[in-house]
Amino acid sequence: MTTSFWMQRCRTGLAALAMSLLALPTLTNKPITAAADLRFALDEVAQSFKRDTGQSVKLTFGSSGTLATQIRNGAPFQWYLSANEDYVFKLHADGFTHDQGELYAIGHIVLMALPSSSLPVDGELKGLATLLNAGQIKRFAIANPEHGPYGRRAEEVLKRAGLWETIQPKLVLRKNVSQAVQFAISGSAEGGVIALSLAKLPQMAQLGRYAVIPSEGHEPLRLAEELRLQPNASTDVVIREDRLHVLLPDPGVRI
Repeated sequence: MTTSFWMQRCRTGLAALAMSLLALPTLTNKPITAAADLRFALDEVAQSFKRDTGQSVKLTFGSSGTLATQIRNGAPFQWYLSANEDYVFKLHADGFTHDQGELYAIGHIVLMALPSSSLPVDGELKGLATLLNAGQIKRFAIANPEHGPYGRRAEEVLKRAGLWETIQPKLVLRKNVSQAVQFAISGSAEGGVIALSLAKLPQMAQLGRYAVIPSEGHEPLRLAEELRLQPNASTDVVIREDRLHVLLPDPGVRI
């Protein structure tokens, strides 16, 4: 699945949601909140939509866990895109969402390094192990495992490879996977484990090398979306009938 196809699906889907929100004045100012791995794609979609319609769509990004906590604390998000369906399930169980949401993609992680880095990029992390044993890894970036699923998946693969204990003192934990990318390509680290969806962006082509880490080495990254439960149930159903079935490729696509 190409990045351009994914972007077109995003654009079509966001347009459908935005039009439904604009038709409901009481909900126009409710922002969309999404996992950090969707930042670049949705930013471009929102800019394109504003150019085409003159209307703005508010976007908020962060780690899935932090965003879920904000929803519980009353944040007025209209739509929540999570990098872990468990957050959506728990929000629904506690009455914060309309239902258990829908799977929109399967996430994957990669080992990434700058072109100038001495770190070989391979999905089995053998090059990382070699440099670690040689004392040549000074800093290594991942998302904080306590805040979101991409950090937890990174921890899982590092443990599976037998590297966790050795690499822990070298880890730079960022609040979300987007920030982990920024640090991994800043020149301040030998590399990092990030989301495939971010590594595949066109603007990343000259900034880093990456290798996909086999999904067998970690728990699945099942990305789900859900609309917040609004006080006016009939209004929420109106939006729901226009929901974004076309936002992203069919469930199962690698992003």
